Amino acid sequence: MKKKGITIVFTGNGKGKTTAALGVALRASGRNMKTLMIQFIKEKGTSGEHNICPAILGNIEIYPFGTGFVFKGDDLRPHIDMAEQAWSFMERTIGERGFDILILDELAIALNLGLLTIERVMAFLAGKSDDLHVVITGRNAPREIIEFADVVTEMTEIKHVYRKGVSAIKGLDY
Repeated sequence: MKKKGITIVFTGNGKGKTTAALGVALRASGRNMKTLMIQFIKEKGTSGEHNICPAILGNIEIYPFGTGFVFKGDDLRPHIDMAEQAWSFMERTIGERGFDILILDELAIALNLGLLTIERVMAFLAGKSDDLHVVITGRNAPREIIEFADVVTEMTEIKHVYRKGVSAIKGLDY
């Protein structure tokens, strides 16, 4: 039987979606598999994973394509431009370098904001190489993505220190 790449989604309002995706990449690296991580929304240098020692990363390449958080009323054009750059880079790079895993971090957010179209993403997923595994993260993953995926995990917040007014903690939250 031919092996087929699967699609995994980490979604929900709880903490740990990107962390779970990085865990997949780290485990795969231990099996000498190559991971390409494209980050939507996140600015370069704003998250701890952007500064990991290259020796630890091994087979993991992380590329942030974002201008930071998007708030209601913001001009979406710069965010759309960055999402387009990210998608074009991903399509070019995934074909050139023989990655085993593609992580599309915060893709659900990019889709919910209209930075990319669901049709474009679904066409890519439907036409991807059979041996490519895809991991998608972000709150409120669209129904189409959830239905397409082979594995969906919803992170549910039960308790979080934010509710007590504690800000995001460097190294744990970003």
